[in-house]
Amino acid sequence: MSEILGNLKGIRNSVIEELKTLYDMKLSSGQLLSAELALKLADITEFINREVSVYITRSGQIIRVAVGSNETVELPAVEGRRGSSRLSGIRCVHTHPNGTPSLSGVDISALKANRFDCMIAIGVTAPDYTQSTLGFGMIVGMDENEQFVVENYGPLTMAEAETIYFPNLVTTVERILEKQTSSTSLAQAQERAVLVGMEYNGMLNTLGWTIEDSVEELKQLADTAGAQVVAKFMQKRPKPDPAFFIGKGKVQELALFVQQENIDLCIFDDELSPAQQRNIEQAMGIRVLDRTALILDIFAQRARTNEGKLQVELAQLQYNLPRIMGKGLSLSRLGGGIGTRGPGETKLEVDRRRIRDRIAYIKECIGKVKSVRTLHRAGRNKASVPTVSLVGYTNAGKSTLLNTLTNSDIYAKDQLFATLDPTTRQLDLPNKQQAILTDTVGFIQRLPHQLVAAFQSTLEEVVEADVLLHVIDVSHDLYKEQSNAVYHVLDQIGAKDKTIITVYNKIDKLPADSALPARLAQEENSICISAKANINLDKLLELIAENLKLKAVEEYFLIPYSDSAAAARLHNVGTVLEQEYLAEGTKLKVRLAADQLGEFEKYLSKGEEN
Repeated sequence: MSEILGNLKGIRNSVIEELKTLYDMKLSSGQLLSAELALKLADITEFINREVSVYITRSGQIIRVAVGSNETVELPAVEGRRGSSRLSGIRCVHTHPNGTPSLSGVDISALKANRFDCMIAIGVTAPDYTQSTLGFGMIVGMDENEQFVVENYGPLTMAEAETIYFPNLVTTVERILEKQTSSTSLAQAQERAVLVGMEYNGMLNTLGWTIEDSVEELKQLADTAGAQVVAKFMQKRPKPDPAFFIGKGKVQELALFVQQENIDLCIFDDELSPAQQRNIEQAMGIRVLDRTALILDIFAQRARTNEGKLQVELAQLQYNLPRIMGKGLSLSRLGGGIGTRGPGETKLEVDRRRIRDRIAYIKECIGKVKSVRTLHRAGRNKASVPTVSLVGYTNAGKSTLLNTLTNSDIYAKDQLFATLDPTTRQLDLPNKQQAILTDTVGFIQRLPHQLVAAFQSTLEEVVEADVLLHVIDVSHDLYKEQSNAVYHVLDQIGAKDKTIITVYNKIDKLPADSALPARLAQEENSICISAKANINLDKLLELIAENLKLKAVEEYFLIPYSDSAAAARLHNVGTVLEQEYLAEGTKLKVRLAADQLGEFEKYLSKGEEN
């Protein structure tokens, strides 16, 4: 394999060829990192001013090479991960153009998430990159909360790094992890779970879901997260119990079942208050999750890009912050007064402060990503490139549709939340127009508000799109309810009034004599398709082109030399495709938004066809 991954825009072919030669390099099996490889990475980084990363196996073989920006690099997913007591068998080496060899917070998060053997950062110094130093971090064990502990080493010179015998370090770490995980749930292949749903006044009625439907979807979520669902319990009450949600008696009944069936996990189909969750856990003696925590866990598993991981972590921290239990203000070291003077912050207060600090840091990082997205959108708007976003319920077939329309190969699977990180591809339309097609995260009924808030920068792609393709799995018994749930989320993010094409997908799964496709096709701005069986996709492209035809136009303009301000204005608001100087003035072929055409109507001119 010699593929170079990541952001290659603006990089010369000679540099790409130089990057490909990295695959020919090999470390000795005992080396942490060779000076030859480190210098070559530093040389390339100093030249292009971008981060470069490589994946190295324990045998010393380089299997992945990726290029990022001057601040970060998108790391490819690690495949073939080992058991819970083992590391991935892959070390990640990447460069920091800013010269610092210290691992960033994002680096450490990636180290933990991918269970790298180690994460190495080369701080590239300019102009003499040969003086660059490096640092590295390793997972060295687990804390009392079963979270990985990372130790950082360095800075080291390249010569010092060459002297480190790496296999001993990895072996020691995996022995520690084996001891620590042997008696924990992490060593279990699959957690046994029981699901709990409750129907009460006002619950689910607004969206048309029954309690049975909702719990069945909860089962699909649990399956996606990797749990083995043993049983489902459903109850009806006038309203939730403030202390135990389903009532103390029902909790005691569940506790007996949990003991008899050796259950590891209890999942509720509603969001529990911190007090309810604590009370139920104490009564049952096992971990208790609610619907929100389960969805957050799935998102954490699915996140692949640094942005996605940061957004998920932000949602998790916002969810967990009020769930840190303490003894109240009476024992607070910060409350003041008699009996409160002491050594300083309590552990509870320290934990809360650290979480708030981390939330602030992640919001700052996401803010930078948001700024970059805004710049990209501004560039597309100036170029008058129309944008189309795929929205829909999870597992409606959005990724499959994008793959088929754009000849892509992004991950698509028949499971909930198979796609988390947004993917953008170029879409060629029948009228020779080009558009940008973006696949987005799937929605779900009662989507956690923490996720909506955390993914605001990603969901802006939906808000700013010219046209939305609302993909609906018409073969699902609850396709109407799923559609309503999507519209509910669109309303939350301020996108309900966008131009929407309703795409009824998976008609190939309907019975041959079904009259449903013919009836649905009569709806305004809608179409029935099968993304997998390639049915009616040509008509879909025509419908997209029809909805976009007034969004951007290409026209010829003849601007007199005396009106140079109009020519400058055209350069600012549109993309000049051709320019010719004639005796009577400047002739321009410009792509611009259709609603701006009226400003320059008097300059319209006939031009040659492409």
